[in-house]
Amino acid sequence: MVLKLYGFPTSTCTLRVAVVLKEKNVPFEFHMVDLTKGEHKAPAFVANQPFGQVPYIDDDGLILYESRAICRYIAAKYASQGTVLIPTDPKAHALFEQAASTETSNFDPSVSGLAWELRFTVWFGGKTDEARAKSLQAQLAAKLDAYDVILSKQKYLGGDEITLADLFHLPYGAIVLDLGIDEFSSRPNVKKWWDTISSRPSWVAVKDGIA
Repeated sequence: MVLKLYGFPTSTCTLRVAVVLKEKNVPFEFHMVDLTKGEHKAPAFVANQPFGQVPYIDDDGLILYESRAICRYIAAKYASQGTVLIPTDPKAHALFEQAASTETSNFDPSVSGLAWELRFTVWFGGKTDEARAKSLQAQLAAKLDAYDVILSKQKYLGGDEITLADLFHLPYGAIVLDLGIDEFSSRPNVKKWWDTISSRPSWVAVKDGIA
């Protein structure tokens, strides 16, 4: 049975899963969940995703939600095909987990906050909190200063090979750039890293939305 991905075509978390599926050469069926119509809150959807959020997958009866958990599952199940995205060597694996935690704790809060303040709040009829947006951008700048130091010593966040930790950055990183917030270009090592990961064919294939 082909893996089924339930999500919204341009949802950041849906794209996070899609880029990993592409990177691992895993065929999948995309099932549109229309957020604009509230389909993610419908009883049939919530029966599989109790928080009413996208995405989730159905892999031959295994229902799994939370995008980073899904990505780890895909990388582990299909370890022998496509790009190796989770190292097996204990030291390399520890460095990968450190990098993955860095994305979740140090990158995501500011970029997801900026996306909500500057894009999604407006979409849903609200008003941007300009002071909060300014504070979030300052937080992002400080975090990327540390990234620039890390990336001065290695090609990727977990070492010299790409991992899930790098791919996790793509959806929200792309959104903040699209919003005109570029904290990457002024940091040479961050810029080189971003240009490398954002030009991968797997991301190019899905970045504008999943068909």
